[in-house]
Amino acid sequence: MVITIDGPAGSGKSTAARKVAARLELPYLDTGAMYRAIAHVALIRGVSLEDEQALVELTRRTRLELDCGPTHVRVRADGHDISEAVRSLKVSQATGAVARVQALRDLMVAEQKRLGRRLGSFVTEGRDQGSVVFPNADLKFVLEADLEKRALRRLRDLQVDGEEVDFKEVLDNLKTRDANDSVQWSPLLEPDAAIVIDTSDLSIAEVVDCLLGHIQAVIPKPKEPDRT
Repeated sequence: MVITIDGPAGSGKSTAARKVAARLELPYLDTGAMYRAIAHVALIRGVSLEDEQALVELTRRTRLELDCGPTHVRVRADGHDISEAVRSLKVSQATGAVARVQALRDLMVAEQKRLGRRLGSFVTEGRDQGSVVFPNADLKFVLEADLEKRALRRLRDLQVDGEEVDFKEVLDNLKTRDANDSVQWSPLLEPDAAIVIDTSDLSIAEVVDCLLGHIQAVIPKPKEPDRT
C-alpha cells in the first residue's frame, strides 16, 4: 500500500505521516528532508542559492541516504548524519530556493521513485507526492491549516529545538514557501483527486485518527474462517 500526504509546512503532515506509518508498521518517507539536505550542503559548502546549475551539480554529486523507519527518517549526506541539522530555520529559508529548480526536482523525483520501488509499501509526505511522484498511490491526502496556526506550530517546534526565532520571521518564511510550493499540491485539490483535511482546529491525535479512518475503510478485511 502506498499512502501520500501532501500540503504546506506546519499543516501537521510530517508528524501525522510518521505516526500513521508507525501504526500501520510501514516505512515513512520524508521527501522534504531530501530537499533540506541539499540546502544544508549548499550552505555548508558555500554554493550560491542563485546558481541553479551549481545546485543541480551539487545534487548529482551528493550521496544522499535515507533510513526510512516506521517512526523516523535519518538523513545522511556523503556519510554524515544531518538529520537534526536540516530542521533549522536557516535551512528552511534556503530550501525554497533549492526546491524551485526544476532540473533538481527532476533528480529528486527520480530518486524518490527509486526509493518507492525498493520500499514497496510506505507512507510518504511532501509537496508533490500524490500529484507527481506517486500518482497511482492507493490513498492520497492533502493536509491544510490556517497560516497563523501553522506558523505557531512551526515556531514551537523550532523553539523546542533551541532555535532563537520570532513569530514574524517564521510567518514570513511560511508565506514565501507557500507562494513557491503550492503549485505542487494544487492538482490534488481538484474534486476526487485526494482527501483534503483541514487541521487548523485538530490535535495531532485527531488528525491521525482521521487519516487512519480513511485508510482502514479501504484496507481489505481478512476473510472469516470457513466454519462449515
